[in-house]
Amino acid sequence: MIGRKFFTGVLAVAVLAGGAAYHWRGALSVALVERVMAKRFADKPLQALPDGLHAGLCGAGSPFPDPKRGSPCTLVIAGQRLFVFDTGSTASININRMGFDMGSIEAVFLTHFHSDHIGGLGEVMLNRWGTGPNSSPLPVYGPIGVKAVVEGFMQAYYQDHLYRIAHHGTEVMIPSGFGGTPMTFGTSGPEQRVVLIDEPDLSIEAFAVDHSPVEPAVGYKVRYKDRTLVISGDTRQSPAVEREAKGVDLLIHEALATSLIDPIGKIAAEAGRANLAKIFHDIPDYHTTPEQAAETARAAGVDYLLLTHVVPPLPLPGLEQVFLGDSAQIYAGPIHVGLDGDFVSLPAGTDAITLSNRL
Repeated sequence: MIGRKFFTGVLAVAVLAGGAAYHWRGALSVALVERVMAKRFADKPLQALPDGLHAGLCGAGSPFPDPKRGSPCTLVIAGQRLFVFDTGSTASININRMGFDMGSIEAVFLTHFHSDHIGGLGEVMLNRWGTGPNSSPLPVYGPIGVKAVVEGFMQAYYQDHLYRIAHHGTEVMIPSGFGGTPMTFGTSGPEQRVVLIDEPDLSIEAFAVDHSPVEPAVGYKVRYKDRTLVISGDTRQSPAVEREAKGVDLLIHEALATSLIDPIGKIAAEAGRANLAKIFHDIPDYHTTPEQAAETARAAGVDYLLLTHVVPPLPLPGLEQVFLGDSAQIYAGPIHVGLDGDFVSLPAGTDAITLSNRL
């Protein structure tokens, strides 16, 4: 009898507690949000990282809709300095979701001017301006043509920036900090590299890759102290990528699986979607398969291969292995098919390579 009364009492207390929690759910949620935001604003994510070179995927996908992978964007942290390579449409959202301050971005580097690589540039420039605040425009490095791209986005956001100055005032939205400064460089041939930053602890170089008929197109090599990485950009399998990646710690390489693209093109053709069928037929000829990326990683002797610009989307279990094909038989090192939020750390003075996800 006592046990039954006790159980009934506990149940009544639980019901009352549940009812109170339900009644106060709004207030509890607000308190939780306030706590999370207070921590977020107090955090200093760059200072929390070990000194070294770090790379994060703020967009691991392509123009294809993919809930796991936004349009191309890679952030690179060298010591306490934050750089962004390509600015797909989800760049600002994912950089924020990964916990980094848009106002801390020192520069953007574009590999080429396909829409999926530049679609978020306007928002990146705008967010970097307001959240700093920054009194000078964002440097945007890119091959010939970058001036027109940057100026086009500045024109598109011109009215917006006037509204924000009028609303928040010039002390917050410093007029001189709006937009970007195009930093144009040339790459006249496949053997040429261009040094963009050359400091004792940091160097960033661009090199030409083959994404024809998209010209110019470049990849980038980043060195911080004794750690190095290469970003291939969009390219066919490239001797230039192999050359620049010799002995690097991390190769971030684009990848398109023809084994998955070819059937999609066939289905499009059978459905009478001639335009789509032609697109699916054409796109493999200026990209690199996962197996080819593995060949490049093996030949260059890199320590870690991270695949990005993943085409097509991989929505179902088992597709990742199909996507990789024979890559693991070609390259003996670690291979990872990138997801948004993936974060690779290369602490200085060590050989360590760690993978985490910040989303």
